This record gives sequence, C-alpha cells and structure tokens, in this order.
Amino acid sequence: MKSARHASNTRERRRARIRARVAGTSERPRLAVFKSNRYLYAQVIDDAKGVTLAHATSLPAKGGKKGSATEAATAVGAAIAKEALAKGVKQVVFDRGGFLYTGKVKLLAEAARAGGLAF
Repeated sequence: MKSARHASNTRERRRARIRARVAGTSERPRLAVFKSNRYLYAQVIDDAKGVTLAHATSLPAKGGKKGSATEAATAVGAAIAKEALAKGVKQVVFDRGGFLYTGKVKLLAEAARAGGLAF
C-alpha cells in the first residue's frame, strides 16, 4: 500500500511534468485544477502576467452547493466557464495539476467545455 507521502510525491512529479509543457498566455490562459479531499478548485491564470483572471470553487462559503462530489465538479466547471467567458476568455489550456484525467477532474473539464470554453 502506498503511503500518503509517496502518493503526494507521485502527484507532484506528474504536476511538474505537466507544467513543463503547459503555460498560459494572454491569448490562451491556463485552466488549473486542484482537488483536496473535500473540495475542488479551478482557476484561469495568465502566466505571462502572473494574474488570475477567474476562479471557482466548491467551498460552501464561496458559492459552492451541497450535493455529491460529482455534482460539485460539474457546478465548478460550469461556474469557471461562465466567469471566464464574462472576462472575454474563450480558449484555455487545461492543467489537471498532476491529477489523473478521470472522475471529478474529467467532469469539471467536460462541464467547462459545455459552458463554452475551448480546450
């Protein structure tokens, strides 16, 4: 069985490999995803300027809704797409943050695409 420390190091190595290839520009900012054990977070980041253009979270205090984790992922994806489109961002590059493209990360990405973001 993997220890938590080993699993964390594995994700960090995957994250570093992804970030070596993926960078957000003014034309195509980066849609970064982070998931903790409890909540899900998404940001649209312009790495050239070092600015966060839009963000969404499943935190109840920040507008997240109660429900299952899959419902929360879909809601965060739709919210980040809506906020990014309001700021004039239509195309992004997807940064899964070292997490595997399955489950909540995949649902968030599909909801963002359905909301109008292209990646």
